Amino acid sequence: MKVLKAREMGFCYGVRRAVEMMEHEVETGRPIASLGSVVHNPQVVGRLRDRGLDVVTALGDVGDRRLVITAHGVGPAVIEEAEARGLDVVDATCPIVTRAQRWARRLLEDGFAVIVFGDPDHKEVRGILGWANGKAITLRHESEIDTLPDDLPSKVGVLVQTTHTEAQFTSFVNRLLQKRLHRISELRVINTLCNATTGQQAAAIELAHQVEVMVVVGGRESANTRHLVEVCEAEGVPAHHVETAAEIDPAWFAGVETVGVTAGASTPDFAVDEVVARLEAIGRG
Repeated sequence: MKVLKAREMGFCYGVRRAVEMMEHEVETGRPIASLGSVVHNPQVVGRLRDRGLDVVTALGDVGDRRLVITAHGVGPAVIEEAEARGLDVVDATCPIVTRAQRWARRLLEDGFAVIVFGDPDHKEVRGILGWANGKAITLRHESEIDTLPDDLPSKVGVLVQTTHTEAQFTSFVNRLLQKRLHRISELRVINTLCNATTGQQAAAIELAHQVEVMVVVGGRESANTRHLVEVCEAEGVPAHHVETAAEIDPAWFAGVETVGVTAGASTPDFAVDEVVARLEAIGRG
């Protein structure tokens, strides 16, 4: 069985930056805690825990340790509370997410109704909503456009979760125009998609056309990894999402001659290497 790897996959700039920042911080030996997982990958988080990084869910649990803002970012209220508590803050927010946050604030200040196309339960989106003072509307699916209130301001600004797919965002904007054009006097569409994850999706689609089965490596909580699975399946190729090589079932590859491997933006190189080695071992029988 031949194993092919996508030309673009694994750590993106924002994740690599956050991880390197945390590795530097833990090396100082000073107590440090992150507000949630630094990135959505349990292996990366586990390694940082082993080196001294604690993960907490509330600011009240930080104590006198330094506080890490994760790559997904937070709303301004969290920053203000941290400062009020006198916490030493290390901000590892991805610069692409920071750009989306600033656009949310700017659109609101300019009188636009702000719509965010993304998962309202995702940490990144919750943070973006915070920068819009909680006044933005989040839509998970384009079908939810029909639920927009009739009294929405005629000036509309649209943002997208940075890890969404280009195809779904394009479809969302098209449907918004079809359904709401008669109510919109001005529309601003801000492309806040991450170029790295968009490139990974394109590379995954390209590879899917060359193989019989795809294996997507990444954390279960990673939105961009789940989207990689979606884009592969949309090409008609079976795609299996695994966090580790141990999850691979040889039965997936019965009679298969070519398998492709891609990985989410928060997936470390060692996890990909372990999956490839496992697949090659299966291929040798």
